[in-house]
Amino acid sequence: MPVNGQSHIRIARPSRDLAAAERFWIDGLGLKVVYRAEGGDAPGEHDLLMAGWPDASWHLELVHEAAAPVQPRPTEEDLLVVYVDGEVPEELVTRLEEHGGKRVQSPNPYWNEWGVTVEDPDGYRLVLCTRAWSNA
Repeated sequence: MPVNGQSHIRIARPSRDLAAAERFWIDGLGLKVVYRAEGGDAPGEHDLLMAGWPDASWHLELVHEAAAPVQPRPTEEDLLVVYVDGEVPEELVTRLEEHGGKRVQSPNPYWNEWGVTVEDPDGYRLVLCTRAWSNA
């Protein structure tokens, strides 16, 4: 199969605390656990959480190696943008905050005008954008 618009995308990131990340992405945003694995404490063994919506063509992979943890190093511009195509429900933002998220202002005024930015427990940013998007 060629690489094209039908190719599935995995966004992989290290996590300090997979349980905290799971609370944010699963209980807060509403993604589903697509896959989970416990690796153990030996070097090279990873705990893994894959989260996504079952009908999406992407998923988020969060990984933690207990023996040699990689510390997340997000910047203000490391964004995962979800286009809501309408108002961002305040109850969703509240739920994200109750599950470990922190609402923040973006250094880019575009995201402040067109969405809500919430940091996950590892400091990566989720933008819930009020606009719609299509690559077509």
